[in-house]
Amino acid sequence: MAHIVIMGAGIGGVPAAYELRELLDKDAHRVTVINATSYFQFVPSNPWVGVGWRKRDEVTLEIAPYLAKKGIDFIGKPVTQIDAAANRLTVEGGDTVDYDYLIITTGPKLAFDEIPSAGPVHAGGGGFTHSVCSVDHAQAFFADYEKFLENPGPLVIGAMPGASCFGPAYEFAFILDTDLRRRKLRNKVPITYVTSEPYIGHLGLGGVGDSKSMLESEMRGRDMKWITNAKTTRVEDGKMFVTQLDDLGQPYKEHEVNFKLSMMLPAFKGVDAVAAVPNLCNPRGMVLIDEFQRSKAYRNIFSAGVCVAIPPVEVTPVPTGTPKTVYMIESMVGAIAHNIADELAGKEPKAKGTWNAICLADMGDTGAAFVALPQIPPRNVNWFKKGKWVHLAKIAFEKYFMRKIKTGNSEPVYEKYVLKLLGIERLK
Repeated sequence: MAHIVIMGAGIGGVPAAYELRELLDKDAHRVTVINATSYFQFVPSNPWVGVGWRKRDEVTLEIAPYLAKKGIDFIGKPVTQIDAAANRLTVEGGDTVDYDYLIITTGPKLAFDEIPSAGPVHAGGGGFTHSVCSVDHAQAFFADYEKFLENPGPLVIGAMPGASCFGPAYEFAFILDTDLRRRKLRNKVPITYVTSEPYIGHLGLGGVGDSKSMLESEMRGRDMKWITNAKTTRVEDGKMFVTQLDDLGQPYKEHEVNFKLSMMLPAFKGVDAVAAVPNLCNPRGMVLIDEFQRSKAYRNIFSAGVCVAIPPVEVTPVPTGTPKTVYMIESMVGAIAHNIADELAGKEPKAKGTWNAICLADMGDTGAAFVALPQIPPRNVNWFKKGKWVHLAKIAFEKYFMRKIKTGNSEPVYEKYVLKLLGIERLK
């Protein structure tokens, strides 16, 4: 009997558990999910939580009962140590868990501490900017936003140096704009978008289709200012200090950007227990993997999602990373599940994720979608579209994904057949 342990019960970890349970004999092999919290959260909905368009219980659910229905064990405690040589994990409180295979889908550690006084008060740097990277952070923003609405002022939204997930920053800027207009307060709130990207619409991907001109046009139409190539150096209460670099990486202009409320996405690192394993990760604690999603140092450790090491698409004046979209993550975990099943059947692993990217970004009253096949260029498909349909599609995707987590179906008919007709495949 093999014991497969999955660290992380998020967008990667839960589908991985369901897919493994479908592929493996329940009587022969055991699957356990370990997560730092007892709940699953649908992270793409956090921008809506941040403005009160969603409540916490609409985008989270206690995951143990749903896993149990599929015969999957669950431990709701953070992992404090990985002994890769002994194939053993230690969880908070000192209990140990032995494994035959380990799948790391923890998501990232939020590196607020890299920018002095950045990050929510009770997370990371403990400073003066908010985040929507977790449902807790989104709720904290909404609490301050409700106070902000009583006496509005400047907003600063964007992404710090080294950030890799830019979509939610754009989403949040446009969602806030929409919410303020609905409240008849937009005229009292200057919005500045501050980003480490070399240009608007870069997205950490070198642009997708016509993303640059379309997003610039949208920002102009909504009276937003922006600073690109922005190296945020520190934050004070109500003030952000930004060095803007030129295309050669040299300082071009110094900015002191005033704000009454701010949301800045941080750079990511690997979580402490993962980063501490010898030879497992790069210097930022991200897991080094081969083409089969397997650790380069430990053949029985696999990894997927935001916590894996992927090189930047291109060198930029201010460091930017490559994002991992939901469908790309599902592609990774699908490959892992099939490769572990093959190994247990005495075969060599052969499944590779396509890393195809499909992104639906809500903009409050409209939306933007891109398809990049594969996500890392050069691409076979490369387009970016905007319209009301994307806003509606994002809402539908949220409901669909939450239902998928509840039902335990790792690849419903929609993904298996509809996307295939569009030429979008999860596995090579």
